[in-house]
Amino acid sequence: MAVLHRLALRILALVLLHIATTASALAAHPAVRDPESVVREVHESIANATARRNLGFLSCGTGNPIDDCWRCDSNWEKNRQRLADCAIGFGKHAIGGRDGDIYVVTDSSDDPVNPKPGTLRYAVIRDEPLWIVFARDMVIKLKEELMLNSFKTIDGRGASVHIAGGPCITIQFVTNIIVHGLNIHDCKQGGNAYVRDSPEHYGWRTVSDGDGVSIFGGSHVWVDHCSLSNCNDGLVDAIHGSTAITISNNYLTHHNKVMLLGHSDSYTQDKNMQVTIAFNHFGEGLVQRMPRCRHGYFHVVNNDYTHWEMYAIGGSAAPTINSQGNRFLAPDDEFNKEVTKHEDAPQSQWKNWNWRSEGDLLLNGAFFTTSGAGSSSSYAKASSLGARPSSLVSSLTGNAGALTCRMGKKC
Repeated sequence: MAVLHRLALRILALVLLHIATTASALAAHPAVRDPESVVREVHESIANATARRNLGFLSCGTGNPIDDCWRCDSNWEKNRQRLADCAIGFGKHAIGGRDGDIYVVTDSSDDPVNPKPGTLRYAVIRDEPLWIVFARDMVIKLKEELMLNSFKTIDGRGASVHIAGGPCITIQFVTNIIVHGLNIHDCKQGGNAYVRDSPEHYGWRTVSDGDGVSIFGGSHVWVDHCSLSNCNDGLVDAIHGSTAITISNNYLTHHNKVMLLGHSDSYTQDKNMQVTIAFNHFGEGLVQRMPRCRHGYFHVVNNDYTHWEMYAIGGSAAPTINSQGNRFLAPDDEFNKEVTKHEDAPQSQWKNWNWRSEGDLLLNGAFFTTSGAGSSSSYAKASSLGARPSSLVSSLTGNAGALTCRMGKKC
């Protein structure tokens, strides 16, 4: 009984520590008071990248401001940490391991409690900032969730790296994370096991959802150029007060509930959630939740939606959804042409939610139901946030997903 009592006290202490850590992180990084200012910055970045491309300043330029920031450099592998300065949107300050050493993963094995030097898990639980790269192509089948510590970048450029066949990536109560260039697929539930989350501590984990990337109480997170498919729950989910997130340049396929942003209608702490979703390709085999939002502010800009079976963008609990310059290709099913789904509320409520569409290209009968300020002509007239033309979506998203970068060549 004494052992059980000590274990219970230990668990309680860890829970209180996590709560305190989360509260401290959110206090240090509050939500942006004027999210429209971040939207304007995104549009300025896109406009500037497009102008440079049109003027011929960048022979490899695409007009995608994230890619044009680093991909024209043939010595990118010697300047890897420059990537940390290329994000846009709400997650633009996610520096990951920019200020730390470069760590090379040489071993694809996994031990959740006592990870070996050279493995991915050994790197991500370190207390110091690290920029993590891979010595060669590898498939990493994790035995339990990969619990990241703060100030980490996982950079898959230069190798074909698959996180697949087991539990995948968890970003819980930490800050400043970059996940770039990974193939994340076939993620399974984990848990009911001990998992190490720092050099000094491992703890008992209950059953996880099986997300590709799970952001739980995390802030300043950037997920870029990943290929995600066929996971147990979501491909990228952000809940429990997570904020300052950018999800960009990803290729998402073959999945039902693609992206959940917000824990529940009753979890009002998610009112501070702010997410930029830019330049992604939502491709074949997707059903719904691209994304499904609650409470916060969500800027969905210049994405390509080439498949959905139920709907593309949904939400509940009065989120603000700002859809600009996307291309929506509706399915042939005449009953599922609507881009939007207002969930868990009668029209008398959702008509006041601020959902707007500016410059979106609606194909094959697709239609976007606006509401709140977004549905008023006076709002549209007053708005100065002209999105990049949806005709640019092909060039902006043409290289979505994990890139096939090789050393000594432009990526």
